[in-house]
Amino acid sequence: MALPQTWLQSRYRKNACLFVYYLIQFCGHSWIFTNMTARFFSFGKDSVVDTFYAIGLVMQFCQSMSLLELLHIYVGIESDRLLPRFLQLTERIIILFVVITSQEEVQEKYVVWVLFIFWNLLDMVRYTYSMLSVIGISYANLTWLSQTLWMPIYPLCVLAEAFAIYQSLPYFESSGTYSTKLPFDLSIYFPYVLKIYLMMLFIGMYFTYSHLYSERRDVLRVFPIQKKKM
Repeated sequence: MALPQTWLQSRYRKNACLFVYYLIQFCGHSWIFTNMTARFFSFGKDSVVDTFYAIGLVMQFCQSMSLLELLHIYVGIESDRLLPRFLQLTERIIILFVVITSQEEVQEKYVVWVLFIFWNLLDMVRYTYSMLSVIGISYANLTWLSQTLWMPIYPLCVLAEAFAIYQSLPYFESSGTYSTKLPFDLSIYFPYVLKIYLMMLFIGMYFTYSHLYSERRDVLRVFPIQKKKM
């Protein structure tokens, strides 16, 4: 009897950790989305320009915290494939911290507002679904939404990310940010690195989209069976 009790206690601790994590992420992304929406309806296009100044710090916190998901998968707290999640997270980290945060001129672009709207809309739904799933609550509409919303929005996210990189190139070229000289007359010209990453971004999108579609198919196939059993 000790083994099942130990297993239940371990499972309870894992679920409690995941629930708290999902709750924090849900609150953070909900605050960002609500703040952006309220500011847009209150100030119109003027609010778009200073989006990063208004919510950038909270966005950085949420995206930095999302790296914990890799640890969750690695230690077995969360069941998912590590590589697809790694691609999704690093994609956002690079765009947010390397492309947007490092260039003040890029922070004022409309594409930042669009990108943040897409990111937070997806994450609000995803973390709501995950948070409820951890405590054994499931709704058919929410399950379908969480497994379907990404299909049109994720490609738009990648296009917005690519456009943000494209718009940042002149500023990286003029400022020389992250470009450096190496020994033996070698150098790293960062705009070239971004152009290479731009191509890799679409390759990664294909891999991630295939994984998410396979996951959607499995979840929506199993969900009606679980619903009947309940």
